[in-house]
This record gives sequence, C-alpha cells and structure tokens, in this order.
Amino acid sequence: MSVRAIVLAAGKGTRMNSDRSKVVFSVAGRPIISWVVAAALEAGVDDVTVVVGHSAEDVEAALVEGVMTVVQDQQLGTAHAATTALEVMGDVSEDTVIVLPGDSPLITAATIRALLEAHADGDVRCTLLTALMPDPTGYGRVIRVGERVRAIVEERDADEAQLQIDEVAVSTYVFDGAGLVDTLVDIDNDNEQGEYYLTDAVAAMAAEGGVAAIAGADAQEVLGVNTHEQLAAADAAARHRINREWMEAGVWMQDPDTVYIDASVRLAAGVRLYPGTHLEGDTQVGSDSEIGPNTVVRDSVIGSGCKVWFSVLRGVEIAHGVEVGPYASLRPGTVMADSTKAGTFVELKATVLGKGSKVPHLSYIGDAAIGEDSNIGAGSITCNYDGFNKHRTVIGDRVRIGSDTMLVAPVEIGDDAYTGAGSVITKDVAEGSLAVERSAQKELLGYADRRARLAESEGE
Repeated sequence: MSVRAIVLAAGKGTRMNSDRSKVVFSVAGRPIISWVVAAALEAGVDDVTVVVGHSAEDVEAALVEGVMTVVQDQQLGTAHAATTALEVMGDVSEDTVIVLPGDSPLITAATIRALLEAHADGDVRCTLLTALMPDPTGYGRVIRVGERVRAIVEERDADEAQLQIDEVAVSTYVFDGAGLVDTLVDIDNDNEQGEYYLTDAVAAMAAEGGVAAIAGADAQEVLGVNTHEQLAAADAAARHRINREWMEAGVWMQDPDTVYIDASVRLAAGVRLYPGTHLEGDTQVGSDSEIGPNTVVRDSVIGSGCKVWFSVLRGVEIAHGVEVGPYASLRPGTVMADSTKAGTFVELKATVLGKGSKVPHLSYIGDAAIGEDSNIGAGSITCNYDGFNKHRTVIGDRVRIGSDTMLVAPVEIGDDAYTGAGSVITKDVAEGSLAVERSAQKELLGYADRRARLAESEGE
C-alpha cells in the first residue's frame, strides 16, 4: 500500500489581483506550492500529483523533479480537481490518498505525518485535519459525535449553537483510495456555484459514520493565502520559524523581527545578524561573521570572520576575514580572497581581489583581476566599456594605484608598480614602475578680478 498525495493548485486567486497564480508567490524565498509539496514529501508520501490550471507553466516550474502535474482545464470545484488527478494516478484502490490545498505554505511535515498515522490507526474511510480557531468566522464548523464527524456545516448554514463551535475544517483530508473513487462518482454540482465539492464526498462518508478528525494544527499553520495581507502574514510566520530555528542552532540576532532569511540560506553557528539583514537565495555564511545592519546578500558565499554592513552583495564569493562596506555594492562574478576589503561607496563587478588587497573607498572596479597586497586609491575607476565591448584590467601584486586613477581597459599593471594620483592610464605599466599622466598645470593670475569687472560691465 502506498501513500499518494494530491495537491490542489489550479485556482487563480482572484483576490490577489494579479495575473500570476497565487501559489507561485513567494514565502521566505520559496513559492507557496513548493512549501506544501516539500512538507508532503518530508512526511513520507510516496508520490505527489499537483493539479494545475491558471498559469500552469509557472506552477510547474516551481515544482521539484519527480512531482507529477495534471491540468484542470475548467475549474469546476475541488471534487472535480481530485477526480482529474485520479485519472492520471492510476489504480489507488489499495492506497491511502491525502488531499492538500496548494495555498497553505505553513503546513508542516509533522502535522501531515500525524494525520496519516491517525487515519491508519482508525477504522474510517476519511480523516480530516481540523484546527481550533480563536475566531472561526468564515470557516466550516466540524460537527462531531464522539470521535466521529457527523458533518461539516458551512457558516452560512450554521445555527446559533453551531456558530459557537471553534473547531473548523481546513481542506486537508486523508481517504482510503477505493472509498474516495467510489464516493466521487456520486458527487453532483447542485449548488449555487454549480461546482463539485470535495466536502460533499466527506459529508457522504460522514453520513455512514466513516469520517474521523484530528485537531492537529494551530490556526497559523493552516493559514490559506488568498490575499496579499494573508501572504504577508504567512511570510512573517515562516520567517519567525526560520529565525527561531537558526537561533536554536547558535546564530545571534539582535532583533529577529527585522532579520529576513530565506529557507534556502545556510548559516554556521556563531554568525551574528543585525537589524535590516536580508539573506536570500543560495546564500551561505561562515562562522563568526557579522552581517548588517541594513544589508542584502543574495546567492553569495561569505566565509568565516567577515564583516559586511550597509551593503548589497549579489552572486559573489568572499573568503575569510573580509570586510565589506559601509555602502558597498558587490555584483555577480566578484571573488574576494582572505583579508581583503571593499570599503565605503565601492562597487566591484566581475572582479577577483587577491589576498590582502583593498579597495577602501569611492571606487568602481569592473572586469578586473587584482593580485595580492595591492591597494586601490580613492576615486579610481576601471574604464571597462568602450561603448561596444567590455575589456579587462589586470593589476599585479603589491601595486599602489594613486587616488583618482582612470585605468582604461584593456590595460595591465605589473607587480610592485605605482600610478600617480589623477592619472589616466591607457598603456600597460611595467613591473616596479611609476606611471604618471597629467597635463601641465596652468595658473591665470588676476582671473577673479577680471571676472568681477566683466560682470560689472555686463550689468550696466
């Protein structure tokens, strides 16, 4: 017997007011649908089938390899979606089938596992996941007789006593495969919306005494995302979980409420995170590194003992004991070796900075390779673009680039060389040389007086 999962993700999510499917919106750096699928797989299901419809290609792109999809061309309700999935899943008569909503990113593997175990231990055809809601407004109320479910009553149909019930259904069900197939055949669409509802299948089984329920989830865990407000709430809850787990693993945060860490990020024990830190995508931070305040790091590797503050890093790799910032911008392709520095208002793009080398302030270095123990003076620029193509600048070891030097690529500066401040270097500089390029300074005596007399005469 296998455990098979159906994830319902065909809806548009009209209240999001977007052309995108709601399940591809991001929560903590991952699409909503990927959270649900990951939880199901971690809980031990044998395979997952996702029912897609609106923006099907975008939803499929958000899924991991091995997850099957089926297109629900017409969204005719949740029972119709389940039937569409069963048509491609083959024989499920000996299997257990769990149905999950694709818009609940906070559902955990532990809760799914508990639901599956409860179903396996019970003599029922269906087991519901329910939640105890402090405010159950808008949810269907679960009516029990002992441990068995008698009905799910929608709020609009509930009487005063039923409205006081705080146990609600959350669109997550486990079925015996054969029972699900048999019951779906008899579901009709005789309702206001003209749709086929999975709750009708549950009601039919409940009428026969074949439905149980476990109140295994808190209100936050089963939050469905239908609006941008709910998306923000889900994102905040996911971040809170992630931050708590990292703090338990030895990561220090001065203010966890202002630290944003994607689910894909990896951190070592001893990392220190300050307010306004955003760690995104495929990012890794080594031990004893300090990140922030007010720093964005995306798809980057940061070694141990580094300090990165008030800066933006995208697609870069920095080694150990590196300092970045404040107000630095490191762009893709940048690699900084041990004990290097990119300081105040420095931009590096596709640049390799050798061990011990520094670009302390107010410089742009792009498409460059810099050797070890070199220093780039303030205000220096590699002029790497000629209007048609990008060109490289190569700077050797122990080089001293004077302040406000323009290095017009392609150009190469040899080891132990110097450039004079304010120079425009257009030719290669030999090893151990000093290159200076300046026009002669001119001084026009009495210039201020002449300007004053000219202004006076023009005013007459």
